[in-house]
Amino acid sequence: MGARVVRMMRNFNLENRVFREISREKPQPAPRHATEAPAAAASSEAGTIVDPVNQKNDPLLALLKSVYVESKDPAAQEPKGVTQVKEAERRPLRFSLPGDPYGLVGLTDVPKGKLTIAEALKAVSSHQRQPQTWTPEKVAQEYSLELKDTKDLLEFFIPFQVQIIPPKTDNTKQIKASSD
Repeated sequence: MGARVVRMMRNFNLENRVFREISREKPQPAPRHATEAPAAAASSEAGTIVDPVNQKNDPLLALLKSVYVESKDPAAQEPKGVTQVKEAERRPLRFSLPGDPYGLVGLTDVPKGKLTIAEALKAVSSHQRQPQTWTPEKVAQEYSLELKDTKDLLEFFIPFQVQIIPPKTDNTKQIKASSD
């Protein structure tokens, strides 16, 4: 009911209000910024003024003619970012898990300088169990890795951290839930 009343008030004498607004004097636009040459004069002189950019420059044209460009088919060139691995740069797998849980079903060899997840786990665990036997130098030689990368692998790749939580005792302070 209220919407009908509001609509009636809004549409009351609408035509008269519209005509009054249309016949009202329009505001004057702001003056334009003064320029050096008037727009009408600039358009008439545009045909007679020669633009130095579009002029023919003989010395530059002679230099341009002296440039020789030889192009080759990009398909024939090797891509810069992609390195093609040759058969001599691959090594057989040293270790694989039974049942291939990591999806390495058809993998028989890897590029030199790379490790599979199973090999990385084996190398890190061997180094953690016997650090005197499995030194970074021996791991690098065994898996065809760089010594710097091997040291970083053994220092920063920590697959498992076992934390033993001591059993609860009567002396241990515990937070008890309130029964509010």
